[in-house]
Amino acid sequence: MNVKYTVIKVVLAIIIIVLAYFLYESIMRPVRFNKAVSEREDVVIDRLSDLRTSQQFFKKHYNRYTANFDSLITFLKTGEIPNVRMIPDPNDTTFSKTIYDTLGYVKVADSLFSGRSGFDLNSLRYIPFTDNTEFEIAAGAVDRGGIKVGVYEIKAQYSIFLKGLDRQLVINLIKSKEDIDKYPGLKLGSMEEPSTDGNWE
Repeated sequence: MNVKYTVIKVVLAIIIIVLAYFLYESIMRPVRFNKAVSEREDVVIDRLSDLRTSQQFFKKHYNRYTANFDSLITFLKTGEIPNVRMIPDPNDTTFSKTIYDTLGYVKVADSLFSGRSGFDLNSLRYIPFTDNTEFEIAAGAVDRGGIKVGVYEIKAQYSIFLKGLDRQLVINLIKSKEDIDKYPGLKLGSMEEPSTDGNWE
């Protein structure tokens, strides 16, 4: 009789341990997934922020945005911007006016990315956590009160940069965004309105 009860106790203990494990996993699975998503999003957002700054400099030089990564990266490598300092106007006796003195020119890439060790300009076009998949990029203009205003859009879908994570949870995340008419990924700018904001801001 004691042996029977011992066996039952052992079986029950095993069942409790298995159930506890599945309960723990059901809690930790989305926690681990959300942490991994957040970490990947942070890296992709950093890349998109670099692209936003690059587009802003491109527009200052050409008065338009570009939908071509080759053009953008070539501009960053070869384009120059003036190195300007403000000095007091020598003809102003009130010492309240200043003038701008151009000291020379620096490469756009040096101005933007010189402080980053090992930074590769050519990597700007690629979505992190992928095998060199490029961001979707578009540029054009929208009419605002009879005036053409330049716009651009750069996008990375969750299905691309979350590849390798829990497949079902990625599908659930994408559906949750689509259900509320949101882009299922990270998006910078807009082709419909003059905005350079990211959808994470």
